[in-house]
Amino acid sequence: MTNSLQLLFEAINQVKDEHELRTHLVPKIREHFNTKRSGIFFFDQLVSDRRFQKVLNIALSTEHNPVVRYITERHTPVHEGLVTSPKAWAIICPRPDHWHVMAGPILDRGQLVGTVGCTRDKLMPAFDSQNIADLSAVCLHLSVWTTTVRLRHATPIQQQHQPFSSNRLTPRELQIANLVALGRTNAKIGTELWITENSVKQALKRMFRKLEVSSRAEMVALLSTTQHDLASVKLSSLD
Repeated sequence: MTNSLQLLFEAINQVKDEHELRTHLVPKIREHFNTKRSGIFFFDQLVSDRRFQKVLNIALSTEHNPVVRYITERHTPVHEGLVTSPKAWAIICPRPDHWHVMAGPILDRGQLVGTVGCTRDKLMPAFDSQNIADLSAVCLHLSVWTTTVRLRHATPIQQQHQPFSSNRLTPRELQIANLVALGRTNAKIGTELWITENSVKQALKRMFRKLEVSSRAEMVALLSTTQHDLASVKLSSLD
């Protein structure tokens, strides 16, 4: 994990609201991914602002934009080269500063509530697999932040529908949760814990059922609001 990526994670944890996400975090995202433009968009804010109706109706339309459709269906980051040809993309998005586009999901309790977008112009290199991996980690942290903040401001009635306790998890499951919070894939978690990738998948399914959540981001967000510090779980605590 690069130092700049760690700085991004720290920046996400330090911001207090969505305004600070845009003013303080977006420039760091632009720098890390070496982009022409970057942005963080929450759909509820776009819907309430008439200035963004064109963005919603065209740029963020699942029918018009294959990148958005991919994110909506799979809840995972993608760049335009994975879903369409350069010729087709030039027709879909003719802007010269959007020649290369990469975007990822922001989730709140399993629901897609926003996106992170990055663009490069024609003279810049295309986004690659490492960019996708880094954005995946950033999106996970943003999703955890979003769920945590929105739960914090939820009414007592809304909060009572989120029963959970981290003591439902075994030490091994807490290790897995800690690595998920760090943005590790199932394969990398398996390598670090000396278990198979399938074992990680099965463990996550059990953890989701125990905590009554439906996504990795929601799980980490809920656990992070307890008195248990996931970062203190040492990978060496189990043999």
